[in-house]
Amino acid sequence: MKVKLLSRNPDDYLRETKRDIQKVPRNYDPNLHPFQSSREYVRALNAVKLERVFAKPFIGNLDGHRDGIFCMAKHPKSLSTISSGSYDGEVRLWNLASKKCISSVNGHERFVRGLCFNFDGSRLYSVGDDSTVKVWNTEELDLPSHTFISQSVLYGISCQWLDSKVFATCGDVVQLWDITRSQPTSTLQWGVDSLHHIAFNQVDTNILASCASDRSIILYDTREVKPMRKIVMKLKTNQVAWNPMEAYVFTAANEDYNCYSYDTRNLKSPINVHKDHVSAVTCIDYAPTGLEFVTGSYDKSVRIFESSQGHSREIYHTKRMQHLTSVIWSLDNKFILSASDEMNIRIWKANASEKLGTLRPREKSAMEYNATLKTKFAAHPQVKRIARHRQVPKHIYHERAQQMESRKKLKRKEENIRKHSKKNSIPYIPEKEKNVISEVV
Repeated sequence: MKVKLLSRNPDDYLRETKRDIQKVPRNYDPNLHPFQSSREYVRALNAVKLERVFAKPFIGNLDGHRDGIFCMAKHPKSLSTISSGSYDGEVRLWNLASKKCISSVNGHERFVRGLCFNFDGSRLYSVGDDSTVKVWNTEELDLPSHTFISQSVLYGISCQWLDSKVFATCGDVVQLWDITRSQPTSTLQWGVDSLHHIAFNQVDTNILASCASDRSIILYDTREVKPMRKIVMKLKTNQVAWNPMEAYVFTAANEDYNCYSYDTRNLKSPINVHKDHVSAVTCIDYAPTGLEFVTGSYDKSVRIFESSQGHSREIYHTKRMQHLTSVIWSLDNKFILSASDEMNIRIWKANASEKLGTLRPREKSAMEYNATLKTKFAAHPQVKRIARHRQVPKHIYHERAQQMESRKKLKRKEENIRKHSKKNSIPYIPEKEKNVISEVV
């Protein structure tokens, strides 16, 4: 007589501790789960609702300046260190972890126009309305280690990556400096009155871009004796930010409420136009991943854009925040800092609903599962409506409605003119080319 016995491994069905979850065997055969898609849709809907419930992006603020803040710079090596400069000439170093000021000094007689750290973070450069460049030791802002006097007004500064001695300033002309020499090593100009912003490329370190008062963006190569190319737009560009992952892409913050991403290999038209602000875009900075960038505007709001999308994915605003003057994205890709002219620096989460701190494995896997569901059902009307809904201030809401009505009016007028004109006499101009006047080589 043969007897068959059931043999089970206790590890397959018993909990290790009484606090552990019950192990449930599951058969993944789709025929046994006909309502799986319906259940996943409900879970995706709940996940996107909870994302909006837990969207609390504001973390804290740094106060202490006695006048409006004009510029900020992030330390290239220390995640918790930033610097800021104000309208009254004060320069401060901040520790973000403790939200305290490390040191401060009255570095300039008037406006601090620009700040930047060198590549290794040992020195901080500042320029002001007193036409001087001062170099500070980041250990303690006491006395400047170097002072350079320019023959012209200075409005911006940028340090070359991988070389801690070379930096560039802009004003009436672009000047290249070496910290070991008291005079500029090179001067570059292209028939403009003044330049108000300059930025070195972080990948191709010999390339830099500047914004000029004649509505142009000028590209330079430090190895050449003259500028390379220039784009002329309909309105003035306030700032330029290079993509840290794609050496040939930069994005310009413009006075016409939009941002324009350009490919330096073809400057005839931008590769993308980023809309949503209702006033001039004053400042811009890229995330270290190169996939997103943050902008600050005169409409008192901060917006986060995906670099491949034309509309923002997030907007941050508070009642007390006034016109934005500077924004930076932290090097760990988790935080955004914004400075405005009411003397405050605010710290925001880059992902509004992200939970800060250590996550348990079950919690982390649940969040990854919810993120996958939201991506899977992102195009569903209900999920899409909840995910993109934002409460905006009343002045932004009404201004946006007026601008939409104005755009519809212009489009209607153009169509009527085309309808009553000779065939093909009025060409269709793509949206990307409407605000670019010319490219000068």
